[in-house]
Amino acid sequence: MSDKIVRVGVGVLVLEPDGKVLLGKRKGKLGEGTFSLPGGHLEFGEMLEECARRELKEETGLDGWDFEIVSMTNDIAYDKHFVTIGAVVGKFSGTAQVMETDKFESWDWYDLNDLPEPLFIPSAKFLENFSKDRFY
Repeated sequence: MSDKIVRVGVGVLVLEPDGKVLLGKRKGKLGEGTFSLPGGHLEFGEMLEECARRELKEETGLDGWDFEIVSMTNDIAYDKHFVTIGAVVGKFSGTAQVMETDKFESWDWYDLNDLPEPLFIPSAKFLENFSKDRFY
C-alpha cells in the first residue's frame, strides 16, 4: 500500500424515476476506465449528507437534497483503503455533465439490471448492497 491511512469516502446513488442510475467513466490514476457513482472524500468536520451534496455538485453539476445513508463498505483496492458510506439522493435537479475533466470522461444513465463493466470497486459494492437491501 502507498500509505497506511484509512480514509472515509461517500458515494452517491442517483436514480431516475425509470430506475436508471447515473455512472461516470473514470479517468486518471484511480480506477481509470471503470464506471463509478459520484462521490469523494469526507472533509474534516463535514456531515455525511453535506459531503454527498458537495461531491454530487462538484462532479456532475447536479443539485441534490433529501439524502439517505443506506450503505457502508470496507474497500481495500487501488492501493488505497476506504470506508465508503453510500447515500441515495431523494431529489435532484439539473443535467449531469462532466465538471472535473481530470477525473471523468462522461456521465450517463444505465439500467440497474444492465450496468457497464468494469465498475469502480467501491461503487460495485455499494450497488450490490443496494440491490440486496443490505447496509453492510
